[in-house]
Amino acid sequence: MDEKKRILIVDDEQINLEFFEVMLSKLGFDIHLAENGREALEAVRKLNPDLIILDNIMPKLTGWEVTKILKNDPEYSSFADIPIIMFSALDDVRDKVEGLELGADDYITKPFNFTEVLARIRVVLRTHDLIKQIENREKRIAMAETVLETVTATSTAARKLIDKLNEQANDPAAIQASAKALAEIVDSMDTKVQSLRKEAEGLSELATDLKAIRRKVRVELSHPK
Repeated sequence: MDEKKRILIVDDEQINLEFFEVMLSKLGFDIHLAENGREALEAVRKLNPDLIILDNIMPKLTGWEVTKILKNDPEYSSFADIPIIMFSALDDVRDKVEGLELGADDYITKPFNFTEVLARIRVVLRTHDLIKQIENREKRIAMAETVLETVTATSTAARKLIDKLNEQANDPAAIQASAKALAEIVDSMDTKVQSLRKEAEGLSELATDLKAIRRKVRVELSHPK
């Protein structure tokens, strides 16, 4: 992968922690470990990981409780978008649905196949990167719209000034000539503004609703073909 991703592994079974640390470190991931839910929350604050792999059945705080805190507690609002893959020995559909509805990006039942887990890790990370790119593009669009509004307001003010100069001119011919030149500049600027506005509108249509993307991805990952 182009960027070394930080992954936080949370499990109360030491053998699982050691397994993931060895296997994922060999593949170039930056691995950090936590043995229970409380340690996980502390680690999230310190590390701000790119991904959390979270066991559901743990002492002190379950995976569900950790997920709920990260996704809903205002104290952790800056970490709410960290993707979560939840592990559980529970294979009940209701448990999977509950985990996904709480905000987990994927739900894998133990015992697991490492090849499948690795594939899901990469899919979740790619999806999260895509979402961040869309968010950044939306921010750029918002900035562009602000610029367009400013330019449009400037254009309007300039036109008003031109009208005023025409009305108050002592030398109508000279002022009108200057006003005409200024009007041509404003017209040119208006044309560019309209072109940029159309481009911004096109980008806005491509910027799909991020919550809908997350819901769709979670559904697709929970029902792999």
